[in-house]
Amino acid sequence: MLDILFVKSAGLHSDSLRDIGVKDGKITYIANHSDAAPESKEVCSLDGKLLLPGLVEPHIHLDKALLLERMSEDITELRKAIEVTSCLKQSFTAEDIYERAMRIIEQAVRKGITHMRCHAEVDPVIGLTSMEAMVNLKKQLKGIIDLQVVAFPQDGLFHDEGMPLLIKQAVALGADAIGGITYMDADVGDHLEFVFRLAQQYGLPVDLHVDFSDNPKQLAIREVIEATRKFGMNGQVSVGHLTSLGAAGHAEAERIAAGIAEAGIHVISLPLTDLYLNGRGEHKGDYRGLTPISLLLKHGVNVIYGSNNVQNAFTPFGTTDPLDVGLLLAQTSHLGSAKDARQLVSMATDGSAAALGLSGYGIRIGADADLVVCSAKDARSLLYERPERERVYKNGRLVSQTEVKQYNWMSMEETVR
Repeated sequence: MLDILFVKSAGLHSDSLRDIGVKDGKITYIANHSDAAPESKEVCSLDGKLLLPGLVEPHIHLDKALLLERMSEDITELRKAIEVTSCLKQSFTAEDIYERAMRIIEQAVRKGITHMRCHAEVDPVIGLTSMEAMVNLKKQLKGIIDLQVVAFPQDGLFHDEGMPLLIKQAVALGADAIGGITYMDADVGDHLEFVFRLAQQYGLPVDLHVDFSDNPKQLAIREVIEATRKFGMNGQVSVGHLTSLGAAGHAEAERIAAGIAEAGIHVISLPLTDLYLNGRGEHKGDYRGLTPISLLLKHGVNVIYGSNNVQNAFTPFGTTDPLDVGLLLAQTSHLGSAKDARQLVSMATDGSAAALGLSGYGIRIGADADLVVCSAKDARSLLYERPERERVYKNGRLVSQTEVKQYNWMSMEETVR
């Protein structure tokens, strides 16, 4: 007997309503809707609502979230955002990081996120405090949300002689990926050599901040492609931002996009931050600050998107809802068709899961029952209206439920669906 059976559920890429069964935290039954479905302890009739695998947040900075109240000025430039945040970090404590991170995670779970990759800052100022806080959160929240922690050297690896050892200590604490940032050290080659060798030593993927600028000549992505090939890490490297590629000449961008695809590099667009801080310089008017989404997709690159920052010096916006980010990307990258809507929702599910290397993910027999019931019938209504996620399941267990109410405005009588 099944533990729970979802009947008449809609899927992202199917016109048929399906019945999906769960037992012992796994999906064990999938079939077109039928009255002859197997018995179950609990039956949930969705009446054509979307049932998606859990949403995936592939790139977020929990330790820097929710800092607007502590800032004395508005920030509009990347270097200034880094400088201001470095000052604020001096007052961070483990308790402070934990409290702000939990506020974000609680919101994220309600929005249907079941997996999240967060970048933990490591530098001489904050030391290992952020890394320790994130690793502890990962352990504490297992069964509610799966956290992956990236050991992230925001200020670079070689400005302080103690950084190489510090980042190694951070990784040894329990990192799930090795972070890097190509625009903070003078020698990009040395930076990448260190990051990739450390990843190889620990058998971990690489997650880089790359080419975050309006400068069409800032194309460290070419060296990232070479490093990926050199270390045999095809499919294990993700790059966030990559906005300089959007300002590069078309022929050069085409060549690089082909190289990214060949190396299996995942590209994470971060439009909340990229659109806010970019497009203010000499390219203002003809360049708005995003990586070239359509060009990368044309070459077969796994392009996804993330929240990056939530209400801080880098990004004063943010709701923790991936679909808010997806809609922004749709509006700013000319992705308005029904096919585009399905692609954008897939970016927040299957695409992001691939970037994070999630082996038990998806709606298929044997997958983890991480599921989201959405008050929408198709991808467009989900993306454009971003309705409530009515129920969120982690390994088949209900972890969030939101009651959706409607009113009969003619009689003013409340009804609940």
